[in-house]
Amino acid sequence: MAVPPAASGAEHVPVLLERCTELLAPVLQRPGAVAVDGTLGLGGHTAALLAAAPQARVVGVDRDPVALAEAQRRLAAAGLADRLVAVGAVHDEVDRVCEAAGVDEVDAVLLDLGVSSMQLDLDERGFSYARDTPLDMRMGSTGPTAADVLNTYAERDLARLLRTHADVKAADRVARAVVRAREDAPFTTSARLVEIVYAATPAAVRRTGGHPAKRVFQALRIEVNDELAGLARALPAWLDRLRPGGRIVVLSYHSGEDRVVKRAFAAATTVEVPPGLPVEPPPAPYALVVRSSEQADAEEVARNPRAASVRLRAVERRAS
Repeated sequence: MAVPPAASGAEHVPVLLERCTELLAPVLQRPGAVAVDGTLGLGGHTAALLAAAPQARVVGVDRDPVALAEAQRRLAAAGLADRLVAVGAVHDEVDRVCEAAGVDEVDAVLLDLGVSSMQLDLDERGFSYARDTPLDMRMGSTGPTAADVLNTYAERDLARLLRTHADVKAADRVARAVVRAREDAPFTTSARLVEIVYAATPAAVRRTGGHPAKRVFQALRIEVNDELAGLARALPAWLDRLRPGGRIVVLSYHSGEDRVVKRAFAAATTVEVPPGLPVEPPPAPYALVVRSSEQADAEEVARNPRAASVRLRAVERRAS
């Protein structure tokens, strides 16, 4: 179902929309079925699920109040507001989300991770390294900003987060350059950071993988929003809330996210038993729906370059 364009003019191109709908709509066909869109964004995936499952409702979760309001406006314009429960929360606040929606179990969960098109495109959010914007990067409106991280973290901690969150090859050199630069003046906007990152990155590294600031900004965004730790908390909690036969689909966009998802799904779909048992162990309570991970095809990437790095993984809770 088409959704009206955003009032802000922000482009909204949901990633792997048809595949997510194909995987989740079958478990949403019963009367009263409930899906959780744990990263509502501008509501594109939710609109498609509601159109494909007319007896279901969606609990749309987002920490960003601007995105939450815009998604509600768009879905109301599409005639879908009566089947949406919007909750301002982070996707790892599972108990709070379920209490707000009045449910104990759900039939489907979708987590489309990372930053939305709207957040990337709005200068005041500070996610883009291509324009000189305030170093905010918060998906919500509370907590430390990217500027706070740059201005207060010790050099070793800056280097650690650059390596672990975004595989920044020159992490130590960039962290050292940031600490030296902030002695002259604190960081407030992105252009100065971009210049320092570029200068601190060896020429050989700059020749591969795009602009070196891209990974640095990714690492800061993940740190500011506690994304990897939150994801590690969210996955087992949402798996536990699935009804028998229910499914969870996760879209991740970088190796750190995908590692967290892969480990959580492997733990849920594997039974570890001591060797030499005389009986066959029972199957794991969850089963893979997608054997490995899936990517967007070339046609979708051509339409929407932000789909280039996506990895889709999915599991379901066994019916018995």
